[in-house]
Formats: sequence, C-alpha cells, structure tokens
Amino acid sequence: MKTCKVLILFLLCHCLTLSAQTDTVPQRHTTQSVNMLGIGGAFLLDTYLSPEKYSGVELRFTNQTTRQRDGSLWSTQLTTHGYLNYTESRGDDGTAMAGLASYSFARHYNLLLMDGRLHIQAGGLASANIGFTYCIRNQNNPAQLRLFAHIAPSAAATWHFHGWKRPMALRYEVEVPLLGVMFSPNYGQSYYEIFSRGNYDHNVVVTTPFNAPSLRHMLSLDVSWGRHTLRVGYMGDYQQSHVNDLKFHSYSHLLMVGYVRNFRISDIVKR
Repeated sequence: MKTCKVLILFLLCHCLTLSAQTDTVPQRHTTQSVNMLGIGGAFLLDTYLSPEKYSGVELRFTNQTTRQRDGSLWSTQLTTHGYLNYTESRGDDGTAMAGLASYSFARHYNLLLMDGRLHIQAGGLASANIGFTYCIRNQNNPAQLRLFAHIAPSAAATWHFHGWKRPMALRYEVEVPLLGVMFSPNYGQSYYEIFSRGNYDHNVVVTTPFNAPSLRHMLSLDVSWGRHTLRVGYMGDYQQSHVNDLKFHSYSHLLMVGYVRNFRISDIVKR
C-alpha cells in the first residue's frame, strides 16, 4: 500500500513537470549595449552665480542599452549620461565647474524599410537629471543645484551599408524636451532661505519649449569587423532655461568614441 502511494505521488509530480514545460515558451530578445566616451567644448552661463559666460572643456560618459523582443515592433531603451566640465570666463579672471548625471527610459516603435537597410525608431522618453554648477571665485553664492525631469519625443534613423568591404551603419538620433518640471531658486533668493527657513518662492517650475528650449542629438558611424563594432560620432547637447528671471545655458560639442555589443538573450515565459 505504501509503495502504491509513493508511485502515485511520483506520477503526479512527473505530470506537473510536463505540464509546466508545456506551458512555458522561450522568448528571445535582441540587445544592443553601447558605451561611449566623449571630449569636446563646453559653453556655460548661469546668471544665478554670475553674469559672465564661461567656456572650456568637457568629459562625458554615455551608456545606451536597447532591447527588443523577437516578433515585436516595440523596443525599450535605457540611457545614462554623465559629464564634468571645467570652464573659464572670457577675461580669464574666473573659473567654473559643472556636472550632470542623467537617466532616461524610452519606448520606440521600430520600422524597417528598403529590405532592412533603413531602420527607423520613433517614440518618447522620460528623463531625470541631477547636477551642479560651481563658481570657484564666488564667496556668498558659490554653487547652484540643477534638478529637473522631463518627457520628450525621440527618434533615430540607422542606414546599414558596406564600405571598404566592412559592414557599416550611419545613425542619427534626436530628442527634444516637451514638458517637464525644474527646481530653481528665485531671483535674489538664497539656498539658506529655501532649505533652512523653508521659504518657498515658486521654486518648482513647469518647463516647456518656451521657457526651456533644449535639444540633444548625435550623428555617428559604426564600423564592424568580425564580432567587434566601433562607434565614432558627434554629439551636440544644448540645455537652456529662463525661469524665475534667471538664465541658464549649457552647450556641449563633443567627439564621441565607443564600443557596440550586440547579443541575444532567451527568457522562459509562461503562456
């Protein structure tokens, strides 16, 4: 009797295992990961700290990961930017430093044209950003906090071709912030008043293309040999705002160089 119970239990477990295997299917994803380093010119204005315009050099790191499931027309893209710049005033009597960390999540609709040689992506993204500006010569007001988030339409077009007997791809991508929120002190307001005394004075501002016209775009070329792909390109990042009677702009022109990895991942998904 005991042997019979053990046999029945074994058969039940075996049936459940077969059922679980039948109810799961492999889902494959194509993933592209790009890591890039950039160097170039930076142009800075922050009237909360100084009416002077500053110019200098910027270093930037960018990681972009794009994932698309087989059979789906939609892809997910995660992008991280981080940069530091060092700038000087026009009279060489002042220096300023600025940095920013940016993270964005995007969804794009994918369209293949001309037998797959032209790849179009169109959609939108949400971005969160935190950074600073530090004016070295200032005594009372040495630093400014940058904290903002926005949503933006974004798009990319990639043209695949062969050159010098190697696979290549010419790519252009662009994003334009449409609506967001930004932290900003008001004109003449100190951070002591905001954080120590709790004096709110329109410090959270809604941003649109009218008071914060901005743009980030990049033109790049991929060159492949074997399993390796090198990406070289130009990035232009133009961030502007005019809120609370304070003007800010940060213009970056960068040469970007990086490495592209393409791989496939299988997930087990229940039906």
